[in-house]
Amino acid sequence: MNLLLLSPGVGAVPDFIAEHVAHPAPAVRIGYLNDAASPYAGAEFVAAERAQLSDLGYVLTDITAADFGDAGAFASALDGVDVLYVAGGNTFVLLAALRRHGADAVLVDRVRAGLPYIGSSAGSVITGPSIEPISLMDDPSAAPDLADRSGLGLVETVVIPHADGALPPYPPALIAQLKDTYGSDYPLTCVNDDQALLVESETPRLISSP
Repeated sequence: MNLLLLSPGVGAVPDFIAEHVAHPAPAVRIGYLNDAASPYAGAEFVAAERAQLSDLGYVLTDITAADFGDAGAFASALDGVDVLYVAGGNTFVLLAALRRHGADAVLVDRVRAGLPYIGSSAGSVITGPSIEPISLMDDPSAAPDLADRSGLGLVETVVIPHADGALPPYPPALIAQLKDTYGSDYPLTCVNDDQALLVESETPRLISSP
């Protein structure tokens, strides 16, 4: 598996894609999974996240898991991309959208089979064993149909994005509370906004991603 889990700086993206995709940047097809952003339609950060990835010169195709009526249609959408980028927003909304018609199982199978995965914030969190600790950062009530908060299980740690407390919605006191509340029950990996967790054949490691 090859995963790059951001928070949310994209500085590490070009090297990661160059390592795992044979095409030059203008020919790289990125599936941009945007379900997590659905509660924030029109918010500046939503457009900014997509723009910073587009500015790197890749071909982006928007994918909304909630729009697919079955897992097969979602699988067909993944057939047309070289890399999957799972954008930020509400983690609970994202996982609920993937679970609704079985897209979560398709995604896990494809990543385990070698599809490079880039997650940002919520897109990073869902790869772990559980999204429960993020209930202090994101609003679970935005996804009332999500009964199971187990993550995708692609990594063995819960990624805590924005861990430097630099963004106003996630001040240092909140990050400290999260670690105090959940640190004894879940394996947590804190990722600052200028870092990423790189998951390849060796042990996952934090790298710079400004």
